[in-house]
Amino acid sequence: MSNSMGIASAFVLSSLILSPMAMAEESQAFVAQNAARAQAFQQSQAEVMVKSQDASQAPQAATSQAQASEKDS
Repeated sequence: MSNSMGIASAFVLSSLILSPMAMAEESQAFVAQNAARAQAFQQSQAEVMVKSQDASQAPQAATSQAQASEKDS
């Protein structure tokens, strides 16, 4: 009997502890923070894409210039 009471009290305590987390997803502050995080993530992804494109274009430009100077010689 005491074992089942322990299990029941564990369920009650866990639901009391976890309920604020479930309610936080509906709050306006949570929504605003989540939107700000998503925007910052998208911005950083765009910056990484630009940097990787710049890095990939730089060696191509150097090789094309080298090939052009070889043709001129």
